Amino acid sequence: MPSPLDLRDTILDAWKTNNRVTVFLLEHLPAGLWEATVPGAPRRSIRTIAGHIHNARCMWIKTLGKPHGIAVPQRVDLHEVKPKELTPALGRSGMGILNLLALGCNHGGKIPPTSSYVWRNLPLDVGHVLAYFVAHEGHHRGQIVMLARQLGFRLPAEVTNGLWLWSKRSRED
Repeated sequence: MPSPLDLRDTILDAWKTNNRVTVFLLEHLPAGLWEATVPGAPRRSIRTIAGHIHNARCMWIKTLGKPHGIAVPQRVDLHEVKPKELTPALGRSGMGILNLLALGCNHGGKIPPTSSYVWRNLPLDVGHVLAYFVAHEGHHRGQIVMLARQLGFRLPAEVTNGLWLWSKRSRED
């Protein structure tokens, strides 16, 4: 009888690659785009969308990881954060999510529920958690690419195509 499949490395590597794809996009945004506002939503900008990715990670780490000893990174100010500040912040929150997924892997593939987790609409097995986080960030990466185009900052093909080069991105960290 074959031994059970251990997907720990696969789960953790997939998260690392997703994090790298997000950082890759932000590293390649034109400076003038950072503060550009979303048409019809003047309080939203590329900056606030990018900062939201980090802050959402922090919220999940606080909710699911803090009770288990995972350090919660400091949130960023959505209206003030600069790209040079957000990139290392994403490194910290990316590591927090990695630790959260590792916690789940160490507990039979499920993140132990906490009293802080009241939403209960996300199954806490590592497959669902990883898929949810990757989908969330993919959604916002898509928003950023679309908004760049709409605002006259069409990103070069090397950047937009580079979002899909996960084999290459996986070797960058």
